[in-house]
Amino acid sequence: MAGLRDKYCIVGVGETEYSKHSGRSTRAMAVEAVKTAMADAGLKASDVDGMMSYQSGDSTPANWVAPDLGIRLNFYMDVFGGGSSTEALVGLAMGAIESGMCNTVAIFRSMNGYSDFRIGGTGVRAAQPVRGLDLAQMPFGMRSAGQSFAPTFMRHMYEHGTTSEQVARVRVAHSKHASQNPKALLKERVTVADVVGSRWITKPLHLLDCCVETDNATCIIVTSTERARDLKQKPAYVMGVAGRVNKARTDFHWAAGPISRVAGYYAKDIVFGQAGIKPEDVDVTGSYDAFTFTTMLQLEEYGFCKKGEGGQYVSSGTIELGGRRPNNTSGGHLCEGYTHGMSMVIENVRQLRGRVDDNCPGWAEGKHSYDYSPGKCRQVKDAKITMNLGWAMPPTGSALILHS
Repeated sequence: MAGLRDKYCIVGVGETEYSKHSGRSTRAMAVEAVKTAMADAGLKASDVDGMMSYQSGDSTPANWVAPDLGIRLNFYMDVFGGGSSTEALVGLAMGAIESGMCNTVAIFRSMNGYSDFRIGGTGVRAAQPVRGLDLAQMPFGMRSAGQSFAPTFMRHMYEHGTTSEQVARVRVAHSKHASQNPKALLKERVTVADVVGSRWITKPLHLLDCCVETDNATCIIVTSTERARDLKQKPAYVMGVAGRVNKARTDFHWAAGPISRVAGYYAKDIVFGQAGIKPEDVDVTGSYDAFTFTTMLQLEEYGFCKKGEGGQYVSSGTIELGGRRPNNTSGGHLCEGYTHGMSMVIENVRQLRGRVDDNCPGWAEGKHSYDYSPGKCRQVKDAKITMNLGWAMPPTGSALILHS
């Protein structure tokens, strides 16, 4: 990868509305998201010859979406997976282009994640036979993500004295960011008292420690730096990518390595080694926030603070707009919408362009007030390097470092 740094970039991004009931097929939403990303980049159908997607039996394959857009593919691939897939697929797209299989790759995720195929044992999933990891963990009452991840979260609290009030500050920060985001599903700002006062889901998770579920489709487009020179948008250059990186076990993840360790511990040297930078060089992070705890654990493992100091880091104001290193400036999965990670890459691309779609009247021209009071700006001033920290579960993760 050292020889590929800055050779590839993200040139187009697009998404549909984040809603609780799309009333549309995943195919229709995917077509809209890809079309929007193509228009964002200034690409025609004949310019795109690669397409990738990820799903878990809940979406439409790439070779069905492409013809609806008039695209003939030289390369396509549909990967089984959810969180942590976006960053890994960026790396795979780069490899496909580098090997000569294609020139420009659209990567999408389309899901009716609330109205149809919900996570855990609800919705369409409730009628499906139990198999795979569900079969292994069902006897232990670990059917949902929150139940499965809880041992990691609880162990961190036990080992390091991390408190619910500290971790609640992740939701507080992301709700502030969402209040500046016209397309966020949940725009209301919350307090620490709101989070810890919300009902228990599974300890240590309260309702407001958990992400929102939504229907949506998202897309990013990857191509070479050489081809990007003639396109519409300022590229976001890839400095480093890692994923999907695992702990020794992905089923009974608490049985291999420290229980409170997550996969970012193994991914950090890969991605920072490729990029040739250190955590302190990053201006904006996008840390997967299926739960407040996932953000805290990853920021810690990637070296933004020392092990055991994650609670203090996220509660210090560092991750808020106006802080040293804002995280999930769109509101993330906790507040904007749940996309299995892609929306946070989209947000960081827009941050690097200096054109985040906030409430500033001149945002489309890159004119921002940098006033982070309620309902105003969410553009980070002079954002030059961003990092996305992907998460599927404690033992699996990915990472992506971009620069303007």
